[in-house]
Amino acid sequence: MAADAGPGCPDVQVVFARGTTEPPGVGAMGQAFVDDLKTRVGDKSVGVYPVDYPASPDFPTGVQGVVDASTHVQEMAQNCPDTKMVLGGFSQGAAVMGFVTNQVVPEGVTQTEVPAPMPPNVANHVAAVALLGTPSDRFMNMIRQPPVDIGPLYEPKTIELCVPNDFVCSEGGDIGAHGRYISDGMVVQAADFVATKIAATPEVS
Repeated sequence: MAADAGPGCPDVQVVFARGTTEPPGVGAMGQAFVDDLKTRVGDKSVGVYPVDYPASPDFPTGVQGVVDASTHVQEMAQNCPDTKMVLGGFSQGAAVMGFVTNQVVPEGVTQTEVPAPMPPNVANHVAAVALLGTPSDRFMNMIRQPPVDIGPLYEPKTIELCVPNDFVCSEGGDIGAHGRYISDGMVVQAADFVATKIAATPEVS
């Protein structure tokens, strides 16, 4: 039997940020990821939290997602300490979740523009991070935003996947590649990685 994470607390919770212009929810990539993960975690209950942010082409509004995700993750760590969290994102959502993991405020960004980094102990409640199509330094520089760095406490449990030549996450220029994470098997690869990390993560409390 799966360990009881507490009343009203799922054994696993996926906190997922959708990509640019996807409708509210977790988006197509996020839903495929959640569905694949559920088939890999046995009898564990899986909750899903769609990060609440505009996901608009105006990238600076992504900070709303950083605030929302960071707040939710910290509340979960406090209220459901045995729930194993999975942070995930696609495209702009991957950038949002990357910033959530960071232990420092990015250079060139003032403290008032972004939430304070999460306390280090919160990392103990996060089993894995899965990022699909994370905007590259080149892409972020092009839109005048700070580069996406994964915090050192989260790096060992993070998988970042990029379809070859995807113009968002690589040096390539293939715009169509950015929509191929499901068909190219990378969503399944992310779910496999996360399921392995969940199985290997000890209970926190």
